[in-house]
Amino acid sequence: MTDDVRLRRGRGALGFSFFVQGVTFALLVTRIPAIQDRYGISDGLLPVFLAAVPVLAGVASVATEHLVKRVAPSVVLRWSQPLVLLSLLGVGAGERLWHVAVALGAFGLSVGALDASMNMLGVSLQRAYGRSIMLGFHAAYSLGGILGASAAWYGAHAHLGLFTGYLPAVAVLLPLVLLGSRTYVDRADRTAPDGLPEKGLGAGGFALLLPLCLVMACAYIGDSTVANWSAKYLQDVLGSSEQTATVPYNVYMVTTLVGRAVGDLGVRRFGAVAVVRGGTLLAASGFAVVAAAPGVWTGMLGFTLLGIGLCVIVPQTFAAAGRLFPGASDTAVARLNIFNYVGFLIGSPLVGAIGDAWSYRGAMLVPMVLVLITLFHARSFGPREARYGVDHERRAGDRAVDVGRGGNGV
Repeated sequence: MTDDVRLRRGRGALGFSFFVQGVTFALLVTRIPAIQDRYGISDGLLPVFLAAVPVLAGVASVATEHLVKRVAPSVVLRWSQPLVLLSLLGVGAGERLWHVAVALGAFGLSVGALDASMNMLGVSLQRAYGRSIMLGFHAAYSLGGILGASAAWYGAHAHLGLFTGYLPAVAVLLPLVLLGSRTYVDRADRTAPDGLPEKGLGAGGFALLLPLCLVMACAYIGDSTVANWSAKYLQDVLGSSEQTATVPYNVYMVTTLVGRAVGDLGVRRFGAVAVVRGGTLLAASGFAVVAAAPGVWTGMLGFTLLGIGLCVIVPQTFAAAGRLFPGASDTAVARLNIFNYVGFLIGSPLVGAIGDAWSYRGAMLVPMVLVLITLFHARSFGPREARYGVDHERRAGDRAVDVGRGGNGV
């Protein structure tokens, strides 16, 4: 098998893993009310359960940093993704409170290892390709999220139980994930292109990574704001109907998919820094439009801008970590991944507290300001060569793969 074919198959398999994770996560979070009803979780206890998942995921991401020094990231991904799927099924199969606590705990631990290892492989594959492909992987995640949310909506509409609703997805996706895992691609040796061995980051290295960690946290604060507050904002502040209030998040997910699907082309043409700056300004504009919206449709426009803007930041943050630390990309990705969960934990409570104490219009300005922090750290996303454009591909020579010629790429 030629290297080109091997890389294309690895890219297709990894893209499918991102897609499956999007389906799985959407099936979980969109059925939270049903989970609460099934297990009799009180409103006071629910935040504890929800917070435990990202906390455990962060712990698992730290553990993955050390684990990949002994085994390849593909091995971690090969076994963590089936555990995520089985944990999802466990959430729907239990009867008592401790059952769901164990299932959600297993979900959090396995999803942390999954997120870290997926992005490790994505960064190393992008390096092998010699061009931007990370946004394509995250586009697959967005597509999976849309399909997973649609499946969850059907399950709720048809009054299906949690186990009955989850079982078909797990039954179909689990064997396909195991089959695809046979073609994951790691770096053949654990050595970066400049000859630096894969190793941990010292204090000086973490100082260089810190701006990207801050960007990651702020991006997820923005994302969690949309996920948790868009429906309430449209209904309570802008006076929409209950049905219309469900639309902004769907619009956000669709625009996220579209933005990520074409985002790699933008990085190749204009460079990562320009794309991230443009996305940041669009996202901040979206929050501003939402905060000032006089009516429902203006609010919809704001959430549309948010989806187009925010969608490029997270994938490019992982890619930038790989470029900054070519000899320690796995470690950098694992540490950066922790701030995914930090943003998720902070975002929703922060907006809710400000909304209750002041106003929800004012609360929307807080993630706007936080997202704008990205502009001050845009240079961390790389020099001109970070575009992986034509000039870079010529310098890369035979190491670059022409992804335009078919294959299994996402």
